[in-house]
Amino acid sequence: MTIEIANESGATVDTAAICDVARHALSEMGVNPLADLSILVVDSGYMAELNHRWMGSQGPTDVLAFPMDELSVGRGPSNDEEPVAETLLGDVVLCPEVAERQATAAGHSAADELHMLTVHGVLHILGYDHAEPDEAKKMFGLQKSLLDGWRRERTP
Repeated sequence: MTIEIANESGATVDTAAICDVARHALSEMGVNPLADLSILVVDSGYMAELNHRWMGSQGPTDVLAFPMDELSVGRGPSNDEEPVAETLLGDVVLCPEVAERQATAAGHSAADELHMLTVHGVLHILGYDHAEPDEAKKMFGLQKSLLDGWRRERTP
């Protein structure tokens, strides 16, 4: 699984940890190992532009997800099926400025907030949503489970 990350925000961000938590989430969700993901870290000005253009909302948001290929979330070939070709899952866009404000309000680190937002974006890429109460319960429960598992793996 290839995860490309570009930090265009000007902020100091642990891109290795962001890639690691994204890889963990994708792996735990059974995503085909030939799938690719792009992560872009941007400043609040650019995030506000994206949020306005694609979501019709004003101001910057914390994370946006842009899925690409619908077939890419497959768990790979089974039985006599043909192997699934490498495919692009999509783009997760993070804004560390917004993440830092949210982290302060929540009482945890900006890094923790970015890790959570990365998993949140990955779940959106995989088709999860939280518009309805049942969807939200499922998505946020899965998000917590994936983050907890990743943190356990990192703790010696």
